[in-house]
Amino acid sequence: MDVVLVMLGVFVIAFAFAPLGLGGGMLFVPLLHYALKQPIDSTTLAISLALTWAVSIGSGARHRREGFYDKESTMSTLYGAVVGALIGVGVVNALGNDLDVLFKLISVFVLVWALVKTWKKQRDTGLQTITHESRNGSMNHFKLRLGGGFGGMLSSLLGVGAGVIYVPTLQHQAGLGARASIGSSLTIMTAVVPVAIFALLTTAQGGLIQQLGGLAWWFYLLPALAFFGATVGATFGITKVSQERIMLLFMFMIAVVLIRYLGDIVDIMT
Repeated sequence: MDVVLVMLGVFVIAFAFAPLGLGGGMLFVPLLHYALKQPIDSTTLAISLALTWAVSIGSGARHRREGFYDKESTMSTLYGAVVGALIGVGVVNALGNDLDVLFKLISVFVLVWALVKTWKKQRDTGLQTITHESRNGSMNHFKLRLGGGFGGMLSSLLGVGAGVIYVPTLQHQAGLGARASIGSSLTIMTAVVPVAIFALLTTAQGGLIQQLGGLAWWFYLLPALAFFGATVGATFGITKVSQERIMLLFMFMIAVVLIRYLGDIVDIMT
């Protein structure tokens, strides 16, 4: 039953997050942690990153085909993101078995920030249909790289795509519209996440490659489910589903994870 739940969860998360420019790692990690009792360690982060990468490939390709992508701002952000991802891997390796508490503390702050930003955007823009976008405003390369660096570090540290950082960074520092920032965010993930995975595989202590090789056979089907869910989700998200409904679903799922993490932190402290 747990296996079916995880498989269904991976597909639904990929389907829901793909139209938002997010990889789904913020929910992939708790899904693995709570449904399968996986410890929050480098193995779980590597699995989550693999799923996130599959989402970014499936959804990113669809967004680029529709023209929702800006090369200049993407490349500028990408430089910082790669450096940040490598720094994040170093932090993961340094923490070792002490990663769980710090992971949840950082996640709480990021989740709260994501909820606030999403709520404000919903309040200010409401329901809208986007058909074409162009860059509006000047581009701040320094802040793009700084935001990319922070996103890349969180990607490795939390096992996420960091779209929750990339999307607003691209919107505010490059003047991109919603869909263009989403497509560009997914493109950044497509390049950064494999860097984080490779760094984890080659530097993590305790034989991470052997641990991943010893997983149950159905684990290896999860990236394919994530890719399929993201491809379908991006298609429907662009053409069929309003951004308002997608964002409301996003806020609900994030709130559920936030409450669970807060409960765990309270238990640890008491």
